[in-house]
Amino acid sequence: MVNHGTIFYVDDNPKSRRLLTSVIRSCGFEVVSAGDPIEALSRIRKSSFDLALLDYQMPRLTGSQLAQKIKSAKPDVPVVLLSGFSALPPLELIFVDAHVGRGATLDELLDTMRNLIHPSATLRPRVPSRSAGLRSDLARRAFHVA
Repeated sequence: MVNHGTIFYVDDNPKSRRLLTSVIRSCGFEVVSAGDPIEALSRIRKSSFDLALLDYQMPRLTGSQLAQKIKSAKPDVPVVLLSGFSALPPLELIFVDAHVGRGATLDELLDTMRNLIHPSATLRPRVPSRSAGLRSDLARRAFHVA
């Protein structure tokens, strides 16, 4: 399978992390994940990744605070913030390249990731049909692109 890039995914919810990691991998991305923002901080400088995908609500540091630290260490790496909110205050998005929240589809999330990693690419393959069950589970989580 083609590697579309490496995603550094940070989410404190193990079930969500496992599910979305599986779907992202099935779409041709490598995934490096962390279960909390403190663990993520210790891995930022040691890991190579093309995009950071961060849950917004986590203990100790929010996704927005972690985004700031990632941008400080790796300013050229795009950051996508996942949340259950349709919109976030502008101050929460200063170090974020895209907010994906309530109402967005999995395809919109994947397209956002692809566009940030490869802005000049024109072909955007969709989620493989064999992932339909995982896709519907994620749709219930309701992502939204801001």
